[in-house]
Amino acid sequence: MKLTKILLGGALLLSSATFAVAQDQSLQVILCGDDTWGGEVNAKHAAEWEANNPGYTVAFEYVPWGQCQEKATTLAAAGTPAAVAYMGSRTLKQLAQNDLILSHDLSEEELNSWAGPILGTVTADGKVWGLPRAFSTKALYWNKDLFEAAGLDPESPPKTWDEMYEAASAIKENTDADGFGLAAASFDNTMHQFMNYVYTNGGEVINEDGEIVFNSPNNVQALEFYGKMAEVSQPGPVAYDRAKLRPLFVESKIGMFISGPWERNAVGDAVNWGVAPIPVGPMGTPGTLLITDSYAVFKGSGVEEAALDFAKFMTSYDNQMEFEIAAGLTPLRPDHPEVAKMREEDPTWNAFLDAIATGGPEPFVTDYVGLQDVINEAVQGVVLGEVEAAEAVEIAAEDLEDYK
Repeated sequence: MKLTKILLGGALLLSSATFAVAQDQSLQVILCGDDTWGGEVNAKHAAEWEANNPGYTVAFEYVPWGQCQEKATTLAAAGTPAAVAYMGSRTLKQLAQNDLILSHDLSEEELNSWAGPILGTVTADGKVWGLPRAFSTKALYWNKDLFEAAGLDPESPPKTWDEMYEAASAIKENTDADGFGLAAASFDNTMHQFMNYVYTNGGEVINEDGEIVFNSPNNVQALEFYGKMAEVSQPGPVAYDRAKLRPLFVESKIGMFISGPWERNAVGDAVNWGVAPIPVGPMGTPGTLLITDSYAVFKGSGVEEAALDFAKFMTSYDNQMEFEIAAGLTPLRPDHPEVAKMREEDPTWNAFLDAIATGGPEPFVTDYVGLQDVINEAVQGVVLGEVEAAEAVEIAAEDLEDYK
């Protein structure tokens, strides 16, 4: 959504006037999903914040996934913003550029409570534009029974791209299953999936100086390999987003796929599975795409200072951990004492937690949808055999200049 500063100017005037008359001390907070997702903990912490801030009340509004970010942005553009909204961190730079949100003034201790790569998902121009609230890393799931049936060691997942391709080939040739689940649909998680290959091969999209560096040998190699994996994956990968791969894995129709920690419970005991770090490319080191969703504090609500304080309180060290346990999310602060308990009780967390230190953020740009479309087009072109990887990467890099 392209927003203009002219529209914003009128929006802020309208919002300020409204609150000046109404003297409303309510904080409207837009959250995605429903209150079954950490809702009790949200309510508990909001009540604690209210007790510490007499005269203010918190009004949660749960909005279905897929609508909540659009609603928050539309309200802000119309001059009636929520005080706080749950947003994909990828949207923050665009919101900041359009002067719709406030940055957060954090102490050195607060900044250091997050791993550097996590902080990178919310930082632009030296400012923190959102407070991380939900987080995910990715890892490789493999079907141990299919490995064994294909003549592979079921307890030895692939560690490199070449090993992953060879394992997928063995499964495809020696069993009734396809070797790998590959996402290439016109959807945001196709770009997300490809970014795992970028980061495990030492590549980037945009560097710390804001320069597009997509046209690199690392990324050409990553895109070539993504296309190569289509040879040993399920037929027609352009019809599949990541969510459609899980049913194939559960039904033992694919031997491997890459996804987040939520699959651990979703797959359950349907197959004999393991989880391991994403295999590494020839030019890279272990890594993963780091995705965060954050609390954004909007300008023009009339309660901006209270909203900044509320967002910081909700995402503070212990409060955030309590919420993550309730919601089943990857912890944002891997040094929290509770994380050691999680690892001990369920070692399948290790692949997701160990990847944080070397992971890379979603590219922080001013037009996320434009970025997504450009990278998806490059991926689909190579997967379909319509273009060579080097040409697709070069074209994409040129197009991405419009969205940085």
